[in-house]
Amino acid sequence: MSSAKVTWKNEQSPVKDPAIVAFQRSSEGSSAKVGALGNASANNNTKLSSVLRELGVVEKLLPTYGFLQCANRQGRLFFHFSEVATDADSLRVGDLVEFQQSADRRTGKPVAVSIVRIPNGNLVTYEIMSEKTVMGTVLAEAKASKNQGSEGEAPGLLDGMGRVTYEQSGETFFLPFALEDIDGGQKITAGDTVEFYISTDERNGNIRARQVRKVRPIVADLFQGVVCSLKENYGFIERSDVVKEIFFHFSEFQGDIEMLNLGDDVEFNIQFRNNKEVAVNIQQLPEGTVVFEDVATERKRGKILKTLKSVHGRMQSDPLAGRIVYETLKGSIEIPYGDRDQLGDYTLQAGDIVEFYIATDRRDKLQRATNICLIDVTFTISGETREKGFVTTLKDAFGFIRCLDRDTRMFFHFSELLNQDEPQLQDEVEFTVIQDPTNPSRLIAIRIKVLPHGTISVEQCLPEKYVGTIEKEVQSPKTATGKTGVSDIGIIMYDISGTKQTIPYSAKALVECCSPKNGDQVEFQICESRKNNTKTAANVRITSVKTASKSQNKEQGSAVVVKESAAKESNAKEQMTKEKGFVAVLKENCGFIEMADHEKEVFFQFCNFDGNASELELGDEVEFILSHKTAKVSAESIRKLPRGTVAPEEVIPGVLEGKVVRMMRIVNPDQVEYSGLIQLVEKEAEGGGNGTEACYPYGITSLVDKRDVLQKGELVRFKAAVVKSSGKQRAARVVPLRLVMRGKVDSLKGQMGAVICEGEEGRKVSFHVSEVQDGVDLQLGDEVDFLIVRKQATGKCVALNVRRTSERQRPERLMSRLKSATDDAGPRIVTLRQPRGPDGTNGFKLQRSASRQI
Repeated sequence: MSSAKVTWKNEQSPVKDPAIVAFQRSSEGSSAKVGALGNASANNNTKLSSVLRELGVVEKLLPTYGFLQCANRQGRLFFHFSEVATDADSLRVGDLVEFQQSADRRTGKPVAVSIVRIPNGNLVTYEIMSEKTVMGTVLAEAKASKNQGSEGEAPGLLDGMGRVTYEQSGETFFLPFALEDIDGGQKITAGDTVEFYISTDERNGNIRARQVRKVRPIVADLFQGVVCSLKENYGFIERSDVVKEIFFHFSEFQGDIEMLNLGDDVEFNIQFRNNKEVAVNIQQLPEGTVVFEDVATERKRGKILKTLKSVHGRMQSDPLAGRIVYETLKGSIEIPYGDRDQLGDYTLQAGDIVEFYIATDRRDKLQRATNICLIDVTFTISGETREKGFVTTLKDAFGFIRCLDRDTRMFFHFSELLNQDEPQLQDEVEFTVIQDPTNPSRLIAIRIKVLPHGTISVEQCLPEKYVGTIEKEVQSPKTATGKTGVSDIGIIMYDISGTKQTIPYSAKALVECCSPKNGDQVEFQICESRKNNTKTAANVRITSVKTASKSQNKEQGSAVVVKESAAKESNAKEQMTKEKGFVAVLKENCGFIEMADHEKEVFFQFCNFDGNASELELGDEVEFILSHKTAKVSAESIRKLPRGTVAPEEVIPGVLEGKVVRMMRIVNPDQVEYSGLIQLVEKEAEGGGNGTEACYPYGITSLVDKRDVLQKGELVRFKAAVVKSSGKQRAARVVPLRLVMRGKVDSLKGQMGAVICEGEEGRKVSFHVSEVQDGVDLQLGDEVDFLIVRKQATGKCVALNVRRTSERQRPERLMSRLKSATDDAGPRIVTLRQPRGPDGTNGFKLQRSASRQI
């Protein structure tokens, strides 16, 4: 005992626990009290009177040993029941005891000996328990301590501890608990829902769960909705139970976030975080599971009472600003409609007769009109003035109509088509003319209906009859088609007020079977075509045949021989001047043909094509005749040829890479040379290494995609080809090396749309629907891949080769009337500062996709 005493005296006093210091200060006269207790103990046990005694609190009791916590210093000591002066079974956790510190004979570790329970001592605890219980989930169950502790050795504080988690104020906390903390000896395993108190130790601030007991799990309410917005790493769901959107983070989605798309049906739970509702445990549902509204099967007929646009032509802020009135047995009923409820984007006017279905929202029972379409009886009842005409010009999303009753062209937008079919050139249409709301000095066509072919009578025969002479005879329908020197179009010369004029006629205009000859006198009427403002002769009848004397007959016979010879000569000449080439440019009603030698282009009109000009495509091989009627050379009698007929080429194996050093003249009209020029990136041309051999000319036939517009400096991949007729080398199968961008469809109107580039916030580029690949119908929010090209004429960037990346389409309509709905449950939030992560970013790095290069 003396050695133990010396050891204690020589040992430096440890730093006291602040909680113990507070305990000492809270007990007035603690030193005197300890001294008095010490003296009392000395009277009971005279053997310990001269040994230093300490106060402690029983912290843990096991079958034959336990642990106590020093009251006046920081320390936790082992003790055996044999060292307890009284009955060890009477000890309780929290009892105040007096003891002496000694050392274990085998291990040398400090232990408590000569333990005396303070008479009439109260249970002492340093733990503060929470007033209310907390609900949580067990992550790991508590187990018996692996280290039961040999004499003088205490097990680890976390040895065998379980873990429980709970949420508070939007944050998640984790607490330990031991077997003795389980209330009633219940069997608690991982995943169980439990209820417990939170205990805080005043001495060291440690927190743990106490009085843990299992409770019946509360089944969280499940909600359904549709994903209506996706941002970088969060989104919003339109709920199916209330007219409201709810926030969610990508981490709450139970699955691959890359598979979640706009319009997907989902199921979720709701939690409160920072006093706001958020969606958690989000799971994807089969398409069509979530239904917002019930659409009646009975089709109603009503009248437009109020349109969506105001008197100034602007859209109103109310999403259901339109009104339709219809009649029932109980009287007139007024029903609203929105901008997505109309079948088409054409103009609706007050008083229009429409048909529609009634949709009832399951959430708030609000009824509205949907699938609204204008019916033809509207124009009859309203007496609206309708005009007719022909489509003569088509642009990206608009065109022009030649009016029959007025000498002007009328502008129209594709969105004004009633039957939603894409217009074609020379389509017969019926329309209404109004003043352009954006330009009062211009008239435009609206509510356009495409009519069946032949509905409009374009030719009108004047009642007056005229007499003329055949200048050029025409082939009769029953005459052999191979007759030499006979044209399909004849010419009649006639006199009006002393002025000689000519008018063409065709074989169809002949009344009699026999065809008039040159010099015969005929009677005819003038037929005016309102389609193209041309005049032709109709109802041609022979009135007198030209006679000739014998000498004249001889002369006429020799003249016929000369004429036939000249015709043969002309025909041979005609055969010699036929040219071949490739269709290089197609515009409204004209285009350009690239000559077979690829050195120049020639202009042509669609009317000179033998067939339907709308079937022409870029790169088509054609045969034609050069005409010199005006100062400029043009192509006539254009005929389509089979592919591979004109200037066949032999492609040399091997893929080359180069750079465009000169564009084609159809892209840059200011340059002299027609063909473009590609220079190898590395001069590896066969047969030498000089600069000229490293360049390859290219034309419209060189491009894999004939619509590609190569810009100067653009990198391309191509193959070299040899023209068989000339032996010259040129570029073939040219493909531009462009960066494939990714984005989302931001807007769609008519034939035009716009996409937002991913990774370039705020940047939008437009595209035409003809650039959409695979013939799919894009919808708002669709993710797409595309190429960006800058137009040479305007300098603006446009998107080409737009391809949807997701196979699933977004539903045709997402119910969203949140613009008019207000949430009175809580205050509105205004963002004062955006989040920032430790690396300076906005705090989240989860990317949905990345750009790639072809």
